[in-house]
Amino acid sequence: MLNKKYLKSKPECKVTFRLHKKYIGNVDSVNLIGDANDWNNETNPMKKLKNGDFKIEINLKVGKEYQFRYKVNNTYWVNDDQADKYIPSPFPHIDNSVICV
Repeated sequence: MLNKKYLKSKPECKVTFRLHKKYIGNVDSVNLIGDANDWNNETNPMKKLKNGDFKIEINLKVGKEYQFRYKVNNTYWVNDDQADKYIPSPFPHIDNSVICV
């Protein structure tokens, strides 16, 4: 789930990224990886909620598109089914999620 809240004080959007347990099962870790953090595996670990979902909030500059994916248990990748769109990644037959703010 993606939730966008545009800030009045500056040209940024606070985006809440949430990955539901029903899509990934009972896992230990999820990282948000993408353009906003230069595809760094360790920059944006998501917080595990009591119900097993994972969540993180980050501010993104308005007027841009950001590609991203979730890395689950540092093992496999998942796209967001609520992404604004999907575009092909540099890897064959794999798309990246995209959020437009």
